[in-house]
Amino acid sequence: MNDDEKRLQRRQRLMDNKVYQAMTGLSRYLDRYYLDALIGLIPGWGDAIALVSVVPFVYFSLRVVRSVPLTLAVLNNALRDVLLGMIPFFVGDIIDVFHRANTRNMAMIQGFVDGDEAVIRQVNQRAFQSVVVLLLLLLLIALMLWALVSFFSSIKSVF
Repeated sequence: MNDDEKRLQRRQRLMDNKVYQAMTGLSRYLDRYYLDALIGLIPGWGDAIALVSVVPFVYFSLRVVRSVPLTLAVLNNALRDVLLGMIPFFVGDIIDVFHRANTRNMAMIQGFVDGDEAVIRQVNQRAFQSVVVLLLLLLLIALMLWALVSFFSSIKSVF
């Protein structure tokens, strides 16, 4: 059996994985049918649900593909999506229509599964950058939560 046949068998085994199939469905429904943006309309809960939807992507990239840099890139996309979705007054929900983090994550994972050297090289080169961006995004999300809580508390005290 040559390398191409081994790669095709590995690819088929990964694509038959139930988690991979769940990720494909999540990408389709959340991004193509804009459910990510619609769910984002639920204050507070929408972004939490969107963040939970990244769990299969993280699991697959870390446990099945076994790539820490890919996992960091997937988390980076997910946290960026949450941060953008938290922008108030429907701006974040409009951005969610165009950002499509799940589709981006699926493309990166597919590139790893297919052995796309450009995708693998790009993610590996950005591993350190992903850690820094992840820490920054977590900080920004915490600040955004604080700002939203402060804003709604001030509105509540006015009424």
